[in-house]
Amino acid sequence: MSRADAILFDKDGTLFDFHATWSVWAGRVIRDLAEGEAALMARIAEAAHYDLATARFLPTSPIVAGTNREAAECLAQALPGRDVDEIETHLMLSAARAPLAPAVPLAPFLDGLRARGLRLGVVTNDTEYGARAHLGATGVLERFDFVAGFDSGHGAKPAPGPLLAFARTVSVIPARVVMVGDSAHDLIAGRAAGMACVGVLTGTAAADDLAPFADAVLPDIGHLPGWLRA
Repeated sequence: MSRADAILFDKDGTLFDFHATWSVWAGRVIRDLAEGEAALMARIAEAAHYDLATARFLPTSPIVAGTNREAAECLAQALPGRDVDEIETHLMLSAARAPLAPAVPLAPFLDGLRARGLRLGVVTNDTEYGARAHLGATGVLERFDFVAGFDSGHGAKPAPGPLLAFARTVSVIPARVVMVGDSAHDLIAGRAAGMACVGVLTGTAAADDLAPFADAVLPDIGHLPGWLRA
């Protein structure tokens, strides 16, 4: 017997390895916004908590679990005179072309879950536009019954609104849904929604960061089927 009837995934750091996708993307964004000027790149990186030397976000970065709008407001601190709406649009469009690095081969993984009768969804603090672009680019958009971004009208994590919207959409009680994510935001949202919570280590958080909020912490989503059967 499975532990759940539906699985809800975070996107970045969960379906896609965070650093291989988003740290690479952020380096390009910082160069673009600074137009290659070294001093300005350093100021933007400092605001974003991004290490230019290692080309990686630091775990303290407010961008890691934030919404696209919050990321734009963060970067705007280092870009006085630049319009936040303009920065937000730049982030949305550039993020849709990010170099995607799936945490596991997604099509067979998702097909395996669907074959077991599980309903699947994605809730991200990215835009819905970005989420659909990424899932479409990797050929898996149609595997999901529900896709929501922070701008889809259900709210943003760590609030439980978008998670509960998924449960309603697929007609599954929250207690039979598993929320899978790489950040405390994801798992706090899952707890607030009354769902089981599984953390994965393909984001920026360590196991000790996730364990207080999780029923289990797994190396990546590829270990989820085994946990569901346990």
